[in-house]
Amino acid sequence: MNEKHLFIETFGCQMNVNDSERIATMLADLGYRPTTAPADADMILLNTCSVRGGAEEKVYKRLSHYRSLKKAHRGLILGVGGCVAQQEGEHLLQKFPFLDLVFGTHNLHLLPDMVRGAEKGERRCETAFIDNDQRLDLFPPVKGASRLSRFVTVMQGCDNFCSYCIVPYVRGREISRRAADILDEVGQLAAEGVQEVVLLGQNVNSYGIKSANEPSFAQLIRQVAGVEGIRRIRFTTSHPKDMSDELIACFADLPKLCGQIHLPAQSGSDAMLSRMNRGYSRAAYLERIRALKAARPGIAITGDMIVGFPGESEADFEQTLTLVEEVRYADLFLFVYSPRPGTKAAELPEELSREQKVERLERLLGLQRRITLEINKSYLGTFQEVMVEGEGKRPGQVSGKAESGRIVNFPGDPSLIGNFATVRIVAAYQNSLLGELAHNP
Repeated sequence: MNEKHLFIETFGCQMNVNDSERIATMLADLGYRPTTAPADADMILLNTCSVRGGAEEKVYKRLSHYRSLKKAHRGLILGVGGCVAQQEGEHLLQKFPFLDLVFGTHNLHLLPDMVRGAEKGERRCETAFIDNDQRLDLFPPVKGASRLSRFVTVMQGCDNFCSYCIVPYVRGREISRRAADILDEVGQLAAEGVQEVVLLGQNVNSYGIKSANEPSFAQLIRQVAGVEGIRRIRFTTSHPKDMSDELIACFADLPKLCGQIHLPAQSGSDAMLSRMNRGYSRAAYLERIRALKAARPGIAITGDMIVGFPGESEADFEQTLTLVEEVRYADLFLFVYSPRPGTKAAELPEELSREQKVERLERLLGLQRRITLEINKSYLGTFQEVMVEGEGKRPGQVSGKAESGRIVNFPGDPSLIGNFATVRIVAAYQNSLLGELAHNP
């Protein structure tokens, strides 16, 4: 089989990163090997995200850019997958005559057959949702270069229908994978040398709720913690309304579960939370935060905030500022609201100008930058176990993640990559920590 080269450009969340890894695994059987250079590729796939505004335009610009490569390489296959593909479907093939493949979020399993057809000149679009029984068997294991950390999908889809969010429409309703399949995958990863697994889902906290014979998410984490060779467990993303006492207890009881959680609030205002259809109040969110901090002192909390949601007053925004002060997020992902077609919020009148939204974003960003730096400085003088993942930005440095998720750079030999090292933190910056090697356990 002649070796061909595949370039995948991935947009959006960790779910898409994981899907791209699975795509690479499947297409390796057809002779495609990854390349980091689009100009060298025999196939270019865009794995897209449509959660934020402007997503379609971003994809259109990338397609226009790759059109010149297709002119130079007549056999080049060009495809679009992910959420924009699910949303736009056949329209993409009509708008871009040079596009070969469009595949939705439920159709990764069809991609090898679609590629075989594209190699013969066929154009094809597959965006149909499939039933849950079929979906349960469509999670092929990721193969390829071993890493210390790997994603493991535990559930897919979302039933929450937050008023601003397009995910339920492009990813479908919630379905939980069989726990036995998840544990088999984790066991295989551990056998390959993986020591950290990140359990993935649009709302991992609701894992197992709709499946009578499956464990709860907290029970699943405890089962994963029992897999020999797995040293760290993380998970994302959590919905606050489904953050159970049982799950919070895992942070107190399981040393393997990292002291880090991503728990998006989206707003600090009850009025906005209601309009967003988030299903919890400010008080309920803060109660969960206090419980998490009690279970795991020093837990690093990250989150998301939307600025400028329709109807957001200055008083509403001030409540978001005070929430951020009270929670003290280690990091906060900030977004200016943009309507997504087909969502309930898209029907709401917008009262704020773009300039007003950006001004609020800058105020919130300034506050969060101060808090992040203060938290990073709190690590000074502490010893952190770092999972060394690569070389640092400066010569002679290596880089990795502490248990809290903080990025740590420190002088060290490249032979440390792929191992754990104990590091003393000697300096703190806005986005990272600087350490010195204490000893290598």
